[in-house]
Amino acid sequence: MTSSVVCTHPSCPAGRPVLLAGASELVAPRESTQPRLHRDGDMDTGRKPQVNTTAMATPGEVVRRTRRTRGMTLAKLGAMTGYSAAQVSRLERGKSAMTDLSVLQRFAQALGIPPQELGLAPITNAQPGPSSQRTRPYPELPTPTLGTPGHEDGGDPVRTRRQLLANLAVTAAAAMGAPVTGSEPGETEEARLGETLVAGLRDAMLGLGPAASDTPLEVLAGELRRATADFNDCAYSSLALRLPRLIAAGHRSTGGFALSAQAYLLATRILVKLDEPQLGWMAAGHARQFATAGGAPLAVAEAARQQAVLARKAGWHDQALTLALNAADDPALRALGSTGTAQRGLLIQCAAYTVAHQRDQTGMRELTAEATSIAESLGSVTHLRDTNGGFSRATVQLHLVSAENTVGDPSAAIAAADALAPQALPSTERRALCYTDRAKAFAQWGRRDECIRALLQAEYWAPQETHARPAVKTLVSGLLLSGRTTPELRGIAARTGVLHG
Repeated sequence: MTSSVVCTHPSCPAGRPVLLAGASELVAPRESTQPRLHRDGDMDTGRKPQVNTTAMATPGEVVRRTRRTRGMTLAKLGAMTGYSAAQVSRLERGKSAMTDLSVLQRFAQALGIPPQELGLAPITNAQPGPSSQRTRPYPELPTPTLGTPGHEDGGDPVRTRRQLLANLAVTAAAAMGAPVTGSEPGETEEARLGETLVAGLRDAMLGLGPAASDTPLEVLAGELRRATADFNDCAYSSLALRLPRLIAAGHRSTGGFALSAQAYLLATRILVKLDEPQLGWMAAGHARQFATAGGAPLAVAEAARQQAVLARKAGWHDQALTLALNAADDPALRALGSTGTAQRGLLIQCAAYTVAHQRDQTGMRELTAEATSIAESLGSVTHLRDTNGGFSRATVQLHLVSAENTVGDPSAAIAAADALAPQALPSTERRALCYTDRAKAFAQWGRRDECIRALLQAEYWAPQETHARPAVKTLVSGLLLSGRTTPELRGIAARTGVLHG
């Protein structure tokens, strides 16, 4: 039975109705902590008012106090609830949101906390215990669940792929109306490359382009390597031809689920760069389903990271943090050795940037320090170079530049950038991002000349990306409108297709 109840915990918005499986009655209002009055209006002074300290505590504080009272370690509680010790610590300290009802129920049952102390309705026998609720890096999607390729479908991988593509068509229909922005007069060919790339990816994902021929997996694997190199080199003109063809061909291949997942992850990253969140959600969802069907936990975790990025861009910060941290705690990553450790570092790094958007500089720096520690444990080698832009001490420092600026401290962002040698970054794409982030920090600080110089450096490293990215166009437009122009500014404005006088 499912009933609507009102969560009474102080951290919940007042009066918000919530649904609890098996709840049969409303949570009773908490008793007032004010001294009672006799009927004649005199205060009852014969007894000291009892203050309910639990009512003033956050869920994390209640959990931490109870755990310590029971002499339980973070690791032990984590094993009982499906979280790592680090994640339990974050939940207790309020660094991760603890507002999800299933999470509250899980900790209440693991520690024997009366549900009312966490603002929950009493638990009935119909409610599942914590051991039956496994931590998932993704919310459930309203699409059919695929079986293991070659098993539930009678050993026919072609049939499995057709089923997968049919499932994807449900979400593809939502993107059919997405318009492609027309080019402005005076735009350079490179400034229009982004639009060309987006249009090609959209058609390939929706199956609107010319029919692809059957291609052997080894050929597709070679194309994926070349497309990844194009992305890392910011070669948009080549990527605009190669990646849509790769995605379309992957739809027709037999058994290449993991390969298609990587192709869709690459598409998601470029769509995020080009500010196409609708198609980005679609590509990330495709990547997740292909990765799950292909048994590729590294790709599953990377899809979680990309969905967290998109959730953050939509302003869903709590959801983004949950996606990233839950995926980082997936035991499947720990079984993959150094690559799994590096992927976990990327997810922690993503969580740090999300916390920056919540203007929590202390929390952002704590998570960044955790990611840095992971990078240092891996040594000086850059990991995941071909799939995620790389993970190393330098890439963590690069994210810190943007995070400090996002949290509202451009001087700290510039200091972080000064401590980073661009040559230490693993690709042209990362180096260009370094200079673009540096330009954003200078712009926020009001230092126009330094901002323009940083943009010119980004253009030197990656002209096609710099000219095509909407974020650069927006930055250049702001410079044109906010003060004097210079020949350098007018030049980059012309090359990015930004209209100017």
